[in-house]
Amino acid sequence: MRVMLLSALAAFGIDQLSKWAVVHKLNLIQIGAIDVLPPLLNFRMGWNTGINFGLFSGYPETMRIVLVALAIVISGFLLWWGNRNLDRSITRIGAGLVIGGALANALDRVIYGAVADFLNMSCCGINNPFTFNVADIFIFAGAFALVIFDKPKDEQAPE
Repeated sequence: MRVMLLSALAAFGIDQLSKWAVVHKLNLIQIGAIDVLPPLLNFRMGWNTGINFGLFSGYPETMRIVLVALAIVISGFLLWWGNRNLDRSITRIGAGLVIGGALANALDRVIYGAVADFLNMSCCGINNPFTFNVADIFIFAGAFALVIFDKPKDEQAPE
């Protein structure tokens, strides 16, 4: 459980620190766009009231409450489930990354009314119009670790 909690805390803290640095200290909230290494990395201010790619963003206040509650419930379940079922450090870290990222985005919804997204990456002639944040990276990486490295207890080889 300790590994899960530490990775959740790290993901949460890194995400919130990145948002504070870019959105507030670099003033992206007012400037709107900063080209860092175009087109590979740009900062573009985006407010996501829905889920990925702005899905379900038509009812901001209702969705904000639902998504904050959902993040808390899923994080609690993942912590409970992971503590009972995950034996490998890599999968416990993965679960922690999902929890920390989800709770960081939930905090954004409480503070701002939407998730603060600012990372934009394009490459190879493809212009990506979407923005994301560090919490999204942690959620994706954690889910990837859970899918790739988790094995049912009866299939695991003794370590």
